[in-house]
Amino acid sequence: MRLLVTGGCGFIGSNFIRYVLEHYQPEIITNVDALTYAGSLESTTDFLPEFGDRYEFFRSDIADLGRIDEVLSKHSYFAVVNFAAESHVDRSIASPENFIHTNIVGTSNLLDAARRHGVKRFVQISTDEVYGSLGETGRFTEQSPIDPSSPYSASKGSADLLVLAAHRTYGQDVVVTRCSNNYGPYQFPEKLVPLAIVRALAGESVPVYGDGLNVRDWIHVEDHCAAVFDVLIQGRAGEIYNVGADTERKNLDLVRTILAHLGKGEELIEFVRDRPGHDRRYAIDSSKIRAEIGWKPLHNLERGLAETIEWYRQNEPWWREVQRLR
Repeated sequence: MRLLVTGGCGFIGSNFIRYVLEHYQPEIITNVDALTYAGSLESTTDFLPEFGDRYEFFRSDIADLGRIDEVLSKHSYFAVVNFAAESHVDRSIASPENFIHTNIVGTSNLLDAARRHGVKRFVQISTDEVYGSLGETGRFTEQSPIDPSSPYSASKGSADLLVLAAHRTYGQDVVVTRCSNNYGPYQFPEKLVPLAIVRALAGESVPVYGDGLNVRDWIHVEDHCAAVFDVLIQGRAGEIYNVGADTERKNLDLVRTILAHLGKGEELIEFVRDRPGHDRRYAIDSSKIRAEIGWKPLHNLERGLAETIEWYRQNEPWWREVQRLR
């Protein structure tokens, strides 16, 4: 089984490649990444020494149709797993055109190329942010209407619709996963968890939007990777699968936990002006993937967060290097 993984030098993509190569025996994984600011070869330095010719890398923008055709012509692939995306909400507010280019045009190109080259399955990695904001109760199900609040989530929702339309129009074998907030190793230090860790390690202020009471449903990246692989193998064509770990936390509480683990005081917390259109609460109902496929998360949030903090403490050369390169 050959897999083409896009965005495999990013946070979740690199963890997915590592997870699959460590736990399974695909014939080869081809990683296609444009190496934008959040994608770094530093996250994949162990792949060739550890996995040898089971791994290969091509640098390409997924919106470059000619290059994608070239890559897909080299092998007969079982599946394309599309992690490639511009993903930071603040950046989408400042420069939405980059998100349209990669998340919408790029996904459309990949879909078309996969269909032409006879790729059996297309897996679209999406986000719970396409659903918009929840009140104090309830959870998003796969039947929840999409109601995006930012250019980022709007671009991901648009990509999802293109993928699902390809199934209805062309009969293309596609599946979509929508996951809650990820944490774990190799995450670029701009998202909440790694940003709080590296700034606290340096004794610098940790910015928290608004009142810090926005709620997110957190999942360890390895649990997400396991869910994606299970959906790749067992998911029903044309279906959406929500992925969550039922671990809701207020952003402020998460930052306090990180500071306490590092022995830092809460005086480092700096409340900053809230993000425009900041969704108040996300929560995922993942009963479908649990019932149909048998997936369940294995990581406890408190233990997983502690392990993540220690990973960043012990891998300071990695995060300093990726920051320097950007």
